[in-house]
Amino acid sequence: MELKTGDKAVYFYPKDNTSGCTLEAIDFSEAIDEFKKMGAVIVGISPDSPKSHCSFREKHDLKIMLLSDTEHKTLKEYNVWVLKKMYGREHYGVERSTFLITPTGENAYVWRKVKVRGHVQEVKEKLKELQAH
Repeated sequence: MELKTGDKAVYFYPKDNTSGCTLEAIDFSEAIDEFKKMGAVIVGISPDSPKSHCSFREKHDLKIMLLSDTEHKTLKEYNVWVLKKMYGREHYGVERSTFLITPTGENAYVWRKVKVRGHVQEVKEKLKELQAH
């Protein structure tokens, strides 16, 4: 599938201001110029409120777009609102995932259960690879 200007890297994350989510948002922000040069937009989505996103962006000087999905509609559409287990208890939450989406809305590549360290570099490399075809 060919990618071009107007591609999106949409990443879903559990919660503003938590260690992994903060690192991921900072990593994407630091790479924003590289993504722009490739014609790609970065969008982060979580169930946090718009107010939470505003303070998260300001606190960490984030340069990426953050969207709020407090009703979990988009999270469910992308199948990232999942049942999780922690310390023997079950609860619903966001499965950290990233989707490369074409300008026509097709998924070009998907990462599930993302490990934060090195992930932004993986996304850049995959975007370059897909744009080269």
